[in-house]
Amino acid sequence: MPKEKPGPHRRSGCPLNASVEMLGDRWSLLIIRDMMLRGFRNYKDFFKSYEGIATNILADRLRKLEAYGIITTERDPVDARKLIYSLTAKGIDLAPVLTEMVLWAAGHEKTDNQALVRLMKKDKAQFLRRIRQRWTENLTRSTAD
Repeated sequence: MPKEKPGPHRRSGCPLNASVEMLGDRWSLLIIRDMMLRGFRNYKDFFKSYEGIATNILADRLRKLEAYGIITTERDPVDARKLIYSLTAKGIDLAPVLTEMVLWAAGHEKTDNQALVRLMKKDKAQFLRRIRQRWTENLTRSTAD
């Protein structure tokens, strides 16, 4: 029987603690947002995002998200020096969490992108289905190559 890789050391066994340790900084959540909602898949796109992440932080968060199994990387077939980032099934499962965070913030703070908020509110289940479908198709395509 193959040995399981030891998991990361956690401060406690609390599920919320595990979530916070993996996703507790704004940059990780914004990278996942950009992948889910804006379709970003390469370093250059993430770097040019609205919030202006520093290159060292971006590289670190991408490495951590990959280490936690939330994203995967593959070499760009056109330019092997570049990586293409994809959400894993574990990453796709964050769609409802991010959706609720967007709706919570929009309900309590002055925020932009009200078109997205209206779309989420109109039919949240359909919104989430579309995200899952798009990324599931990407996963299927990646594993077929």
